[in-house]
Amino acid sequence: MADLPQTSKDPAPTVLLSEAEIARVVADLAARIAPSVDDETVAVVLLTGGLWFAADLTRALSRVGRNVRFDALWLASYGDDKASRGRIDVHAPFQRSLQGRKVLILDDVFDTGLSLAEAGRIAREAGASEVLTCVFARKPWPLPRAPEPDFVGWEAPNRFLVGYGLDHAGALRGLPDICALD
Repeated sequence: MADLPQTSKDPAPTVLLSEAEIARVVADLAARIAPSVDDETVAVVLLTGGLWFAADLTRALSRVGRNVRFDALWLASYGDDKASRGRIDVHAPFQRSLQGRKVLILDDVFDTGLSLAEAGRIAREAGASEVLTCVFARKPWPLPRAPEPDFVGWEAPNRFLVGYGLDHAGALRGLPDICALD
């Protein structure tokens, strides 16, 4: 792996999950999800962090014979902070009708659960017949969260993560590995 970018204020990132390990997790998720979806299912990525994962997962689903539709929902709860603000801002809604369709919501990380819960609510209000949720990583959380994701790729440690869509104030999303920045 190449040297990771670092600012003078931040510690050097520590690789927790390599690019190759990420690919294995995504392939496993696709195999587990495929029996639950069909080609009319709308896969909805939660922007911005979920974009990397959603692109890889929808390609992996295609490799196992599931060519889901694709849409995005732009939600934000962190801004440039390391902790959730406790509220969700909707920056851009769905682009296609979800009426009567199964929806698979895709996000990078499950921590507070706020974004996933809000996305599920919005999809149901838009007429989705069923809402499934999938996250690449689930972090431990001290309080009960609802709803828990239907599909989880990786049980992440309780550390500040960057790479593969996860960011620090908008930076480091493009790292091919998942790293801890603490």
